[in-house]
Amino acid sequence: MKKVISIGEALIDFIPNQKGCELKRVTGFERVVGGAPANVSAVVAKLGGKSNFISKLGEDAFGDHIIEILKDANVNTDYVLRTDKANTGLAFVSLKEDGNRDFSFYRNPSSDMLLEESELKQEWFEDCYCLHFCSVDLIECPMKNTHKKAIEYALQNKSIISFDPNVRLPLWDSEESCREAILEFLPLAHIVKISDEELEFITGYNNIDEAKTVLFNGNVKMILFTKGKDGAEIHTKDRIIEIPGHVVDVADTTGAGDSFIGSFLFRILQDSIDVNELDSISDETLKEYLLFSNYYAANSTTKKGAIGSYATLDEIKEYINKLV
Repeated sequence: MKKVISIGEALIDFIPNQKGCELKRVTGFERVVGGAPANVSAVVAKLGGKSNFISKLGEDAFGDHIIEILKDANVNTDYVLRTDKANTGLAFVSLKEDGNRDFSFYRNPSSDMLLEESELKQEWFEDCYCLHFCSVDLIECPMKNTHKKAIEYALQNKSIISFDPNVRLPLWDSEESCREAILEFLPLAHIVKISDEELEFITGYNNIDEAKTVLFNGNVKMILFTKGKDGAEIHTKDRIIEIPGHVVDVADTTGAGDSFIGSFLFRILQDSIDVNELDSISDETLKEYLLFSNYYAANSTTKKGAIGSYATLDEIKEYINKLV
């Protein structure tokens, strides 16, 4: 089996011990490993896929902890470098009553931002099935060009490129710089995952049908459009597959979007879908993938944190069997 590679940030999320409280009022936190690309790596690995993560962590206790948690999830961390030039990133999260979040980030800079393109090795990508990335590390820093080089190496090996913008505006100097970076990298991807909350910000349209005129650009073959409790859709250039939502008792939505795209990438990896086959997968199979990922993401929100909430393949099969 080929491997899924994720590139970008890994950090420590400090999750509050209580819901419905402004961040400044929170008195206690639980430490959990996060960062969207790291989460995606963990999902693929926990489901049984071959998964590698590319990043740079600080020479600190938080970096040590991230390595331990990723290894426990069966993620290969051989491509994670360390530095004493910056600390591992931190994020403090507050949970609203509905399980949604507010963030406060500490990365000025954080270690992941300092990964240089010269530190990438082309041979890492020789058996790469898919390269996944997000937008947090596309700010003006060495890691932005490292993403471009990673995409170049992956495309040379005919890998699928997956992009989840995962908008986090507090990390950007301006909304416009965030939007520009996303629109710069979007045409390089074959699969784009976008949420209903991000659609208008990125595309200027609040309707997915209109937004597709922006999203289907360059290499893009498939859009995964997630709508939280209202379900999800897959759009190719000539088809739309929809599924309804799956309502659960939400504890924490942290990492739910990552679990959706990670489980989707696992399914296409499992079925060895080639990049040229992405827009010709049958409607029935696409619906099956959507349902699987929607159940997987919903299940992840019933527990706190991200990586610790992700199910193994046996666990998610058991969960789904109880529902159908």
